[in-house]
Parts: sequence; structure tokens; C-alpha cells
Amino acid sequence: MRAILIKKFGGPEVLEVAEVPVPEAGAGQVRIKVEAAALNPVDLLSAGGFFVHAGRLPQLPAYGVGWDVAGVVDAVGAGVTGYAVGDRVIGLSDQLDRAPDVQAEFAVLPATDLAPFPAGKTAAEAASLPLNALTADQAIDLLELPEGGTLLVTGAAGGVGGYVVELGKMRGLKVIATAGAADEELVRSFGAAEFIPRGAALTTFGQVDGVIDAANIGADAVTAVRPGGGFVSVNGSQPDTDRADVRGLAVMVTAHGPRLAELSALVEKGELTVRVSEVLPFEQVTEAYTKLAAGGFRGRIVLAP
Repeated sequence: MRAILIKKFGGPEVLEVAEVPVPEAGAGQVRIKVEAAALNPVDLLSAGGFFVHAGRLPQLPAYGVGWDVAGVVDAVGAGVTGYAVGDRVIGLSDQLDRAPDVQAEFAVLPATDLAPFPAGKTAAEAASLPLNALTADQAIDLLELPEGGTLLVTGAAGGVGGYVVELGKMRGLKVIATAGAADEELVRSFGAAEFIPRGAALTTFGQVDGVIDAANIGADAVTAVRPGGGFVSVNGSQPDTDRADVRGLAVMVTAHGPRLAELSALVEKGELTVRVSEVLPFEQVTEAYTKLAAGGFRGRIVLAP
């Protein structure tokens, strides 16, 4: 089968299509015939060797790529219940040392990391959900805000930020969103109670109970937090808030099939918004990752075998 692999470190040009054996589903695992796999900025970090250089991964001959997947169950391993051949599913691959990973024609994941495919959506739309929605959901969990609390989210027009707005509102939070001025209508459609244009002072509405820094603004966003409040980094690194009266937190997203199933159901109901910018074939992997690195788009770039 074909799979996207990293065999040397560098920029988008190092991501290549390679022929590898079809993986087998072991005990508790499901094999998926991949229909779509979304790209993420973290994949560019993998391509650049960040996780190896940081000592978080061993040196290997090749690394697989991808976190988000949508497809059809092709085989099930021993002990799997709840899924059968032919079921359409989505899933999150949160292990960086898999080779190949989900940007491949077939992918193997634990059955517990999967969820039903959201009915009425395309494969590309379904594949855009897992990483960003689970990251947003788990970031809100970290803050432990009471209903009626105030939450500021930076990068509210982006993948993670948009879900923070929608999920935060569902939890009864007052969500204050910051994004580019041209994105105000979009962000308000997600449910933001207040909007701050990018570049404006983030204390415009006073201090908030918590911040989820989806845009990686850092220190400037910390100024918006009240004493005793929380600040969440979504890049996996513990933030240095430089304030003893603010809890610095970092979300390290983990696969969670049952919660992903709930998020998928919210997509079906129209309560969570899935956005796709472009779908490209595997053969255009360099172009796809070059576009990802350049930024400037709304929605996800997705690869299809």
C-alpha cells in the first residue's frame, strides 16, 4: 500500500509517498481503509525532526504521519466489539512513533480510539474533526470553569479556536474571542459573546476566568487572566505565565473514542462546525504541506488516497 513517510528531516519536501506492507489488526485493534486524513501543523514539526531532537522519540528509519482519519472498517482484531467490517468510522492517532500512520491507504488503530462517522458529512469533513475538537474539549476541561465563567480564546477563527468557542458556549461559558477583524462574523456565528480584533488589548472586557491560547500569543494573552484564573497552551508545552497567581496549563491531546463519538454526534446535529479548505491526492503531498506551512487559509487541508 501507499503511505506518507518521513525518512529524513526537513521541510514539506521530505514528506514522501512510499510503498509499505499493509498493516494487520492485532487484538483490540481495527484496520481502516482510509478515505481521508487531515493535515496538522504538528506534522510539520515531525517532518522537521522536532520530537526526535527533543528526545521524545527514538531515532527510527522512518516515521509515519497523521492524526486525523476517516474511513471504512476493513478488518477487526480479536476481542473487538462495537465495530464490524463495513462500518464507517473516524479516529485520532496520538502515537508519533507509528510507521506507517493514518496518512496511508490503510491504518490500524485501537478500537477504543474510534468513533462513528458523522452522518451526512463527507470523508474530508469527518477527518477534520478528531484532533482539533478533542484538543479544544480537553483544553476546556483543564480550566474547570463554572457555568457562567468567562473564557477568552485566541485564534478563534482557526480549527482549535473555533471549536473552543462552540464547545465553551455549550458549557454555559461566556466566550470572548479574538481573531482577525475580517473573521468577526464567522467567530460570532460560532457563539462568541464578545469579539476583540487581533492586535487590540486583550483586557478590553476586563480580566477573564480562563484563556485558551489557540493562536500561541503567549505573554500578551496572560494579561487578560484574573488572579487565580487559568491559562492553557495548546502547543503541548507548559506555558511560562510569569505570574504566580495564574495557573499555567498545557493540553496534550489524547485519543478518547467515547468523547469523540459525542463530538461526532454534535456534528450530525449541526452544533459543531466542520470546515475543509481543500482535498488533495497523496501524489500532491508536497504541495499540500507547502500550503499548510504557508497558512492563510480557513478550514483543513485533507489528503485522500
